[in-house]
Amino acid sequence: MCCASASTAARGSAAETPPPLEYMSGFGNQFATEALRGALPQGRNSPQRCPYGLYAEQFSGTAFTAPRHASRRSWLYRIRPAALHGAFRPLAHTGLVGRFTEFSASPDPLRWSAPPVPETAVDFLDGLLTVGGTGASDAHTGCAIHWYRANRSMRDRFFYDADGELLLVPELGRLRVASEFGRIEAGPQDIVVLPRGVRFRVELLDGEARGYICENFGAPLKLPDLGPIGANGLANPRDFATPVAWYEDREAPMELVAKFDGGLWSASIDHSPLDVVAWHGNNAPYKYDLRRFNTLGSVSYDHPDPSIFLVLHSPSDAPGVDALDFVIFPPRWQVAEDTFRPPWFHRNIASEFMGLIHGRYEAKAVGFEPGGASLHNCMTGHGPDAATVARASAADTRLPQRIEATLAFMFETRTLIRPTPQALALPQLQRDYARCWLELARQFVPPSGAQT
Repeated sequence: MCCASASTAARGSAAETPPPLEYMSGFGNQFATEALRGALPQGRNSPQRCPYGLYAEQFSGTAFTAPRHASRRSWLYRIRPAALHGAFRPLAHTGLVGRFTEFSASPDPLRWSAPPVPETAVDFLDGLLTVGGTGASDAHTGCAIHWYRANRSMRDRFFYDADGELLLVPELGRLRVASEFGRIEAGPQDIVVLPRGVRFRVELLDGEARGYICENFGAPLKLPDLGPIGANGLANPRDFATPVAWYEDREAPMELVAKFDGGLWSASIDHSPLDVVAWHGNNAPYKYDLRRFNTLGSVSYDHPDPSIFLVLHSPSDAPGVDALDFVIFPPRWQVAEDTFRPPWFHRNIASEFMGLIHGRYEAKAVGFEPGGASLHNCMTGHGPDAATVARASAADTRLPQRIEATLAFMFETRTLIRPTPQALALPQLQRDYARCWLELARQFVPPSGAQT
C-alpha cells in the first residue's frame, strides 16, 4: 500500500497559486492518502463516527462481485456527501453528441485539420465537440471521441461523466484538473484518465487549450499483458502518477454538470464538491507521461503491428480482442533491413481514429497536422501517402533511422466509429484527403512474354 499526506489543505478560490503538486507512483495500486493528519480511519472503512466529522462514501468503478484483481473501488472521507445538491435539469449543448446509432458511416477515409479554439469565451465543458462514436453508454459498450477546446478556466462549475471513463490527450496548452481525489497537472505528451463518475473542474495554465478525449463506455482501461515481451517494456506501472488528497472547503452558488444517458444535466450546488479530505482505494484519476513509454520494435526485418505500441486497453468479452486500444507512435529508432519501414498499406477489422500531438507522422508527408485527426473505419484501405512511399522505397536500410520530434496516437476499436453530422460539416474536413494516394504510380513490370 502506498501512502502520502499533505501537511496543509488547500483552501480558498481556484485563482490562488497552489503549491507544487505531489503524486503517488504506480498503476492501480491500493493507495491511502490524507490532507489532514488523522483524517483517514484506520482498521475499518465506515466507522460510526469518522474523524473531523467527515462522511464516509464508497466510490465503485466495477461490480461488487468482480474478481479481486479486477475490482475498482475507493473510500472517500468528505465534508458533505455527494448526494447533497439540487435537482438535475437537462442542459443543452450544441457540440456534444451522446448517441450514435442513428448515424450512418461511410467506408471513405476521413481526415480533419485542427479545429480552432473558439474566439468567444468557452471553458472545457462548453468547448467540447464530438467527432464520432460507437456502441451505447447504457450498455457499457463502445466509446465516443471528442475534441476539447477552451480559453477560460472552469470556476464555480464542476463536471462528472456517468456514461464513461475519460481519457484526455492534451495537444495545446497545459491543464490543471482539480478532482475529488486531488489535483493533476498535464500538458502535451501527457495523458490524464478520469474514472467514470469522478467530479472535477479544468483550469487552464496557458490561457487556451485543445486536445482529444476518448470516452470509454466499457471496462476500465488497464495495462496490457506483456506475454513473450517479458516482465518489462511498453508503459511501466511505476510511471503512472495518482494525486495525493487535497480538498476545497468553499461555499457559494455553483453548478454541477453531469453527462448521463448521452446528454448533459445541470444541478445547483451550494458548495464545492471537491471536499474529500482523505481517501483510500484503487479507483482514482491518474496521469502518465508518454515520453516514458519504452518502445519496442523489430531488430531484423518487417515493421511490427501497432499493437506493440499499446499503452492502455479496455478488454472485451472475447479473449485477445479489446473493446478499445490506446496506441502511440513516439520517437524511436528504425533498424529493420531490407524493409519498407513506415506502416504498410493495410485493411483492418478494427476502426482507427488517429490524432497528432506534435511533429509529423511518419506515414503522411503533408496534411496530417497537430490537433487534426483521421478516421479509417473497418476494412477501409489506407497507408502511407505517395511522397512517403517514394522516400521509404529508396531509403538505404543498411543504416538505422531515427524518428524524432513527433508523437501520434490512435484510438482503435473493434466496432464501427460513426462520425457525427457536425464533424462531417466542419470546414476543417479535408474533402480531398483520398488524393494523397492518387499519385501512387503503377510499378508492375511483368517479365517479357508473360501472359495477361
